[in-house]
Amino acid sequence: MSSLDEPMDRPTGRHRDDDSRSATEAALFEAFGGVRGMVETTVPGLVFVAVFTVKRDIHTAAIAALALSLVLGVARLVRKDTLKHAFSGVFGVAFGAVFAMMSGDAKNFYLPGMLYTLGLAIAYIVTALLGCPLLGLILGPVFKENLSWRTRNPGRKKAYTKASWAWGLILLAKSAILFPLYWWGDATQLGWVKVALGIPPMLLSVYLTWIFLAKAPPPIDVFAEMEAAEAAEREAKTASGTSEDRVTP
Repeated sequence: MSSLDEPMDRPTGRHRDDDSRSATEAALFEAFGGVRGMVETTVPGLVFVAVFTVKRDIHTAAIAALALSLVLGVARLVRKDTLKHAFSGVFGVAFGAVFAMMSGDAKNFYLPGMLYTLGLAIAYIVTALLGCPLLGLILGPVFKENLSWRTRNPGRKKAYTKASWAWGLILLAKSAILFPLYWWGDATQLGWVKVALGIPPMLLSVYLTWIFLAKAPPPIDVFAEMEAAEAAEREAKTASGTSEDRVTP
């Protein structure tokens, strides 16, 4: 039968692939905060280095960055966005601001974030080597597959491993640029370079992850499986009870 005779509402393979890609893109942006989340993690650092460049005062720069981060966090709360993204940026900026003010060194505003980035890079690489890629642990619940990709979906596991390697190597390259500036550069140089490296590596990592997952088999919805199993069990119990009622004199 020709394709013209097929029902118009039957999804083609191409349409299913497009739906899968769209779902993957949406899940990735949800998990990593989207473009807005990337901007919100970069702008406080931009404010800090801009104010410090003009005022040369650590306290003023740190307070300005922290105040902006609080405003962005409150705006997310007002819009009823995910609390994880609302508070993670505030805590990160607050930690850096306190560290810089207590140490008296403006470069220390960026040190906590740099250490976090380096630790995350190592975690991505180590977990990929151990066969339990960190990105799968992060995105598994988002895709409603939990850890089913580890044993039941080898194609997904391979994609998560590749993506974890990509994240690890990109973040490691970012750290390789920033730490020499922290040791031998000044606060202004470090600040502007860190701002410049805020969004592009993140976008590249998310893009590569999207490519790997879009080509991988679809996730196994373990939540749907559990709901189906529970429904089947209830139907079996109902059928069994009805049968007993019929045979009872």
